[in-house]
Amino acid sequence: MSLIKQSDTGKKAANIRGGAGEALIFASSLPEEGPLSLASRIELAPGSSIGLHRHDEDEEIYAIVSGEGIYSYDGGECEALAGDIFTTKKGMSHALKNTGKTPLVFFAVVAK
Repeated sequence: MSLIKQSDTGKKAANIRGGAGEALIFASSLPEEGPLSLASRIELAPGSSIGLHRHDEDEEIYAIVSGEGIYSYDGGECEALAGDIFTTKKGMSHALKNTGKTPLVFFAVVAK
């Protein structure tokens, strides 16, 4: 089995899922078989967001490493701070906005 590690070079992305601003995405190269479809470290720029989107066929986990923001989910919202972990189950919607002055760094993992 080969090592799976995120890229050392971030790829710029804008308006993720209809959100505002930019992010750097450090993606992992995952095998086609297996339960994971995404495993990335994301650095969301100040004032930027990942737009509200629904998970109909999969589930997603955000693990906040540093920075601060607002996590929105199915009509609710709460602070997103270093050490927080958010789980979005099948059928749920969520979004994330960086409300701080530094990048909001988090891991995103999507599984079937």
